[in-house]
Amino acid sequence: MASWIPLESNPDVMNKVRNNLIFFGNVDKYSLGVPDGWEICDIFGFGPDELAIVPRPVASVILLFPYNEAYEKRKNEEELKLKDKGQQVSDDIYFIKQYVHNACGTMALIHSIANNRDKIKLNEGILKRFLDDGKDMSPSDRGEMLKNAEDIVNTHKEIATEGQTAPPNPEDVPPYHFIAFVCKDGNLYELDGGKFDPINHGATSPDSLLEDTVNLIQEKFFFQNPDSLYFTLLSLSNVGDFF
Repeated sequence: MASWIPLESNPDVMNKVRNNLIFFGNVDKYSLGVPDGWEICDIFGFGPDELAIVPRPVASVILLFPYNEAYEKRKNEEELKLKDKGQQVSDDIYFIKQYVHNACGTMALIHSIANNRDKIKLNEGILKRFLDDGKDMSPSDRGEMLKNAEDIVNTHKEIATEGQTAPPNPEDVPPYHFIAFVCKDGNLYELDGGKFDPINHGATSPDSLLEDTVNLIQEKFFFQNPDSLYFTLLSLSNVGDFF
């Protein structure tokens, strides 16, 4: 399996990747201009006071969490359970399988934007072309296309070396993983390219996406990993509407 340098869980880094994916080839690559004011923002806690200061509307929530043997076991159990009983998945979900080590940060950003194109109007550039080209593909074919998408690979690589910490060896598999949560057709979806399918976690709305996702994370990720408190939570928010 191919490997990329993992992204740092830092809004500045994530926003640079987002800017480059959206604008590459059209403006200076570190332009601060973002369609409709969308930015990656820190979420500082799970309480109502911390959530109240998150800019709204929220298009997606991105979670970085410990990836360990216990999580891998629960993931496999979840897959067997869902394959047995089935689940309803919207035809409008844009899902990409992950076939590259350490690509999960960029994939979380792509999943977040791809499933909110009704709100986030993309300029012509590498991400818009990638999403348009993959519109009628299977998640597996999209994953193969991402693995070979030279512009996206180079964008990820360049930004991943600019974080506050020294980048690890691309061949190393860090013990953390990024995933995205979005609202689509009235349901809360977990988008993890390492899983067999998007996971439908039940009803939500654009207005309650943040709170519903936080409740889910507390139940499914936080309390099921009592030995590690290392979680980072980010939102893709429209700061132009908030401030």
